[in-house]
Amino acid sequence: MSYNIEKIRADFPALDIKIHDKYPLIYLDNAATTQKPRQMLDTEYIAYTTRNANIHRGVHTLSQQATMAHEHAREVIAKFINAKESAEILFTRGTTEGINMVASIFCSSQMRSGDEVILSAMEHHSNIVPWQLQAEARGIKLKVVPCFDNGELDMETMRSMFSDRTKLVSICYASNVLGTVNPVKEIIAVAHSHGVPVLLDAAQAIAHRKVDVTDLDVDFLAFSGHKIYGPTGIGVLYGKREWLEKLPPYHGGGEMIEHVSWEKTTYNELPYKYEAGTPDFINSVALAESINYVSNIGLNEIQAYESMLLSYATEQMLGIDGLKIYGTSVDKEAVISFLVDGVHPYDLGVLLDQQGVAIRTGHHCAQPLMQRFGIEGTARVSFALYNTKQEVESFIKALNKSLTILR
Repeated sequence: MSYNIEKIRADFPALDIKIHDKYPLIYLDNAATTQKPRQMLDTEYIAYTTRNANIHRGVHTLSQQATMAHEHAREVIAKFINAKESAEILFTRGTTEGINMVASIFCSSQMRSGDEVILSAMEHHSNIVPWQLQAEARGIKLKVVPCFDNGELDMETMRSMFSDRTKLVSICYASNVLGTVNPVKEIIAVAHSHGVPVLLDAAQAIAHRKVDVTDLDVDFLAFSGHKIYGPTGIGVLYGKREWLEKLPPYHGGGEMIEHVSWEKTTYNELPYKYEAGTPDFINSVALAESINYVSNIGLNEIQAYESMLLSYATEQMLGIDGLKIYGTSVDKEAVISFLVDGVHPYDLGVLLDQQGVAIRTGHHCAQPLMQRFGIEGTARVSFALYNTKQEVESFIKALNKSLTILR
């Protein structure tokens, strides 16, 4: 595999951090957020220092330059996910806002009491709570597709869930806990056969595999910038033009209007209809640079490399007495959630941190999934394009040392 890991790691300043003034950072919490390459950081700095001006309406040079950079970023993102046009790319604050946005505007205009939304048992809270809020406000019904013990969805049950009242399917592309990559193309095809649109939460897939909205034929798709080596506080909601034109605005204010009077307001064309107020024209450009960074390495190469790390780590961990991995589906992202008999994951996380290893512990914003498996939480390691086999070996060594103390 022609994968220049040394060159890649040199692009990420945070990987040089020392933990407790002793250990080099081994960062295995990438499903929560990723570290940032110098290229993205430099792009953000340049944007702030050379063209910091509000966009779209200014006639002066800085405003024009900032506008061009912001709209070019939208084009970069459209190309990255193979949207048919950049107007289908809406900037948000992240996946959570994107899902809330669809839940609000879709339910308010397309659903009535008794209508149904299909979710899955492995959803993040950000794809559960927005629908519960709508259920309480509008009387809609939530149906939940169960998953098997290996973390794969029960597709047969899912097919049986559709009825004349089913109006939307909202489901994760990949689980942040189990790593399961759902058969989303099949799910979309089944939903469309019933005339039902689909929203995909792609937060955990976007940095690890090629996401092609045209090939999937998905209606809506949301992801966060910070999951793909980009800045925090910005994300993307993709929507098919036919839906974005049909649905009402989400927020009101400047930019999303065509004309305002006391009698009536008319709305701007896409995508601005959904982007009220001053957009994040700095982070949009930084996000585009992160996407360029990933694209230059290649999603297929990244996926193959991370798959190697996942297989290697899984093999090593299964050799540890009393360790159980949750999520063993065949198609899986580089995420391992696990428990060790008699060991609390929080204690494990603390001892690993003292040895320079950063992991995640807890319910991972997926409490219903934890209840499904009869547990309170797990320890989780998750890999990114800059992790190494040597880091896996160091993690295993630190894990064994921690278990010697805890058991």
